[in-house]
Amino acid sequence: MKKILYILLALFIVGSLFGYNYYQKIFGTAITKDYTLFIHSDDSLLDIKKELESVSKSPETFLWVAAKKSFATPKPGRYVLKEGMSNNDLVNMLRSGRQTPFKLSFNNQDTLEKFAGRIAGQVETDSISLLTAFKDKTFLKENNLNEKSVLQIFIPNTYEFYWTVSPEKFRNKMLIAYKRFWTKSREAKAAKLNLTKSEVITLASIVQKETAKKSERPIVAGLYLNRLRKGMPLQADPTIIYCVKEVKGQDYVVKRVLTVDLKINSPYNTYLNKGLPPTLIAMPDISAIDGVLNAQKHNYYYMCVNVDKLGYHAFARTLSQHNRNAAKYHQWLNKQKINR
Repeated sequence: MKKILYILLALFIVGSLFGYNYYQKIFGTAITKDYTLFIHSDDSLLDIKKELESVSKSPETFLWVAAKKSFATPKPGRYVLKEGMSNNDLVNMLRSGRQTPFKLSFNNQDTLEKFAGRIAGQVETDSISLLTAFKDKTFLKENNLNEKSVLQIFIPNTYEFYWTVSPEKFRNKMLIAYKRFWTKSREAKAAKLNLTKSEVITLASIVQKETAKKSERPIVAGLYLNRLRKGMPLQADPTIIYCVKEVKGQDYVVKRVLTVDLKINSPYNTYLNKGLPPTLIAMPDISAIDGVLNAQKHNYYYMCVNVDKLGYHAFARTLSQHNRNAAKYHQWLNKQKINR
């Protein structure tokens, strides 16, 4: 009788240990610290197991639980794992594709290509796919855009996205955000300036490139608006640099605008052509756009770099005053041996 009791006790202990081990594999703590897991479209369970090696007590048990739950095809995504999660929690999360969105940010970019590269570094898709979506002819036609003007719909800011967002969904969400950016107040200010939204963005892109100082942007915008009202050419050096880069390439460095550059035959050359260029020359940020919409009223028509306060501009009401400022600036450039 005792022998039977011992056998039963032994079986109970073995069964309990087996059951406990079975329970622990499924429901016990598996993830040892918070971790962000990225699963690409071509990743397998073995790839995930390898990725978990640094944050899992026993990565092999993940595969075991996945097999028990008949889970074989992970959904790509960005998954935030929490310390204390079980393999059961993990498999359920990956099976359902329960991603955690993230904050995607970008600042002003010079070209659509650079912008696509900036975004591709934060999401699963590649820059080529993004560019294809941005330049889609149907999308451009429906929104009265072209391959150069489409850059204007991307307002530098922070947005919430899923890591696996498709190029088309990203583009469409940016267009929605652009439309929301144009509040009734901003639209009214643009109308008061007798400018369209696109023209505001175009002028803002020049202001953006003209000065990095946010406090100066309303002043610079006011100066350009003064020239537009008078029918004077903008004579904006940033547009000339844009023209040079279109000829020489985007990586070509222009530290000094030369007289020969002013003769480049381009609709973006604001020395040869009056009015605004056909489209924006770079992506302006919100401070530049609002700098135009809230342009300062003054009587300035000329400006050049202020050599007494580098980073800022010396503004002038008359050409003679400007010529004195410009001569001082050119002397400074020569002294610094900045020839290009």
